[in-house]
Amino acid sequence: MTVRAAEHGELHALARLAALTFPLACPPGSTAQDQQSFIEAVLSPQRFAEYLDDPSRDVLVAGDGELVGYTMLVAGEPADEDVQAALHLRPTIELSKCYVHPDHHGAGIANALMTASLDVARGRGAHGMWLGVNQQNARAQAFYVRSGFAIVGTKHFTVGTRVEDDYVLERPL
Repeated sequence: MTVRAAEHGELHALARLAALTFPLACPPGSTAQDQQSFIEAVLSPQRFAEYLDDPSRDVLVAGDGELVGYTMLVAGEPADEDVQAALHLRPTIELSKCYVHPDHHGAGIANALMTASLDVARGRGAHGMWLGVNQQNARAQAFYVRSGFAIVGTKHFTVGTRVEDDYVLERPL
């Protein structure tokens, strides 16, 4: 599976993949309206264009032809005070997004994306990587633990009108 940097010509495909995969990570109480609000505000083609142009971000995609997964890294100190207090490793980089098309779960794509993301993070000089994951998303938590992450704290995450509870996970690079 090819993993590489996303390109501007893929903005619409990337936004479609994000809109399909984001709801899968939401807790059962999350409404379709709140999910759609988040998708429109954070995962639109226009927002992905901003992400690709942001020098502190890396967006990686997986797929040979069709995009089947993506990650987004955000370098630098986190703005969230709960996250700042929980992290032990500096400099740090956030694994902000890590999603795979549901038809391709279990095919090793998430592992390939994780490996490439860790390589990019190391290339940026980060000593640690962190992420937030919903406390009810056991499948994602298990993947991150297998990938070397450990729970180091908690934070809140807003989806539409709801405030969700996330674990903060961190791993050394």
